[in-house]
Amino acid sequence: MVTQTRFEEEVNAFLSFQKGQKLPVLGEMFPCPVLYFPERLLAIHLISLEKTSLLSPDTFVKLSDVLAAEGIKVIHLWEDVWHSKKEVVQSRLRAAFGISQRIPARLTKVRRIDKPTLERFMDVHHLQVSTNAKFKYGLFLPKNYQRILKDDSPATLFLTQQMTIQGEALVAVASFSGGKNILREGKTFRSFELIRFANHLDCTVVGGLDKLLKAFVTELQPDDIMTYADRDWSDGRSYERLGFERMEATPPHTFWVNPDTWERYYAERLLSEKMGLHWVKVYNSGNWKFLKKMI
Repeated sequence: MVTQTRFEEEVNAFLSFQKGQKLPVLGEMFPCPVLYFPERLLAIHLISLEKTSLLSPDTFVKLSDVLAAEGIKVIHLWEDVWHSKKEVVQSRLRAAFGISQRIPARLTKVRRIDKPTLERFMDVHHLQVSTNAKFKYGLFLPKNYQRILKDDSPATLFLTQQMTIQGEALVAVASFSGGKNILREGKTFRSFELIRFANHLDCTVVGGLDKLLKAFVTELQPDDIMTYADRDWSDGRSYERLGFERMEATPPHTFWVNPDTWERYYAERLLSEKMGLHWVKVYNSGNWKFLKKMI
């Protein structure tokens, strides 16, 4: 009998509301357990830090490709991400099973937000840290739509508190770069990057990213917008539904994790003298690059 790591036990306990099964057909090709939920065509790959010596940088891309060929989406869940961003991870896992407060974007108001507002939201509601952005937008749900919030949603208390104090609640954000002149196909295009998008924890703003993109396009009139989808969590199909074209896959990144703090550092940015001997080398699956052309 294979002994579960503590991390694997925690995730299995959290997912006990769903009936899953392991994927034994993958054999020894992928040494970390892969939980499969056939009714969702969803697989969750659990990667414990103590098993990283069994993995190579292309492990995750191979697994994603094997399952994608069967129409199965995979989430690569690392132990350090589970511990460092547990609330965000759990919110996203619940959403993957359709457990989320759905908010129609047509009920929200879109407007620019400032840097502190973006950073506070991203710190709580996104897996990655906020980065420098030139343009920042938010979707706000007015208090008069408080009635759509479900009593049993974990988000309801936080949203109603915001509405009571401010008369509205911030439910999604998007950030964009400044414009750059890009030469492509012999022509110069004014190109921008969609840097980050995030929903409020345990919420899905239906049509939210589309509304934010339209506000940005109306104001800035870009020739195109580029963005990346994290292959650890996304197959990128949601971008294709918004008119983005899948351009290429970027290579996996290498990181070092401090297991005492669960902090993750880019390998190429880390000075060797700052790295502990017990730190663990990890990888991601790389990204999908997308481009939305306006002209």
